[in-house]
Amino acid sequence: MTADNTITNVYKALEQVMDPEIPVLNVLDLGMITDVAFHDNTVQIKMIPTFAACPAISFIQEQIRKVVNRETRLPVEVSIDKTVHWHSNRLSEVAKEKLRNFGIATPQVHQGELRAEIMLNTPCPHCNSSNTYLRSPFGSTLCRAIHYCKDCGMVFEQFKPLE
Repeated sequence: MTADNTITNVYKALEQVMDPEIPVLNVLDLGMITDVAFHDNTVQIKMIPTFAACPAISFIQEQIRKVVNRETRLPVEVSIDKTVHWHSNRLSEVAKEKLRNFGIATPQVHQGELRAEIMLNTPCPHCNSSNTYLRSPFGSTLCRAIHYCKDCGMVFEQFKPLE
């Protein structure tokens, strides 16, 4: 097996590692993987959490280890990349579509400066109306906020925009 085939297999395996809090998104959709390399026949993967205090980070690291090892039959090391921080602009377009289909509003794209207004009038993932308001900046997890749609009457969560 060539290194190129192995890299391809690692990325295919990573597509199977789902976020435990939003099970329609994998670690690649979320932009959590910053590097995949090989050293002494060991797969070395660097990742970043989507939220500094994410309680699922150890679980995700273990899932990456298990799935990549199962698919490549190579030892796997997963470490936190401390040179990069996650921000919501790292979400792929595929991830945003999956979030909307799951009923979670996507974070607005930002240019590196977040203001409170960015969370106002968040489009509803159910009816696409912008006639919404922020009910609480605190949702079911640290990375989500709760909104209400005045048009369809649905309460929905938004994946928070993070810088």
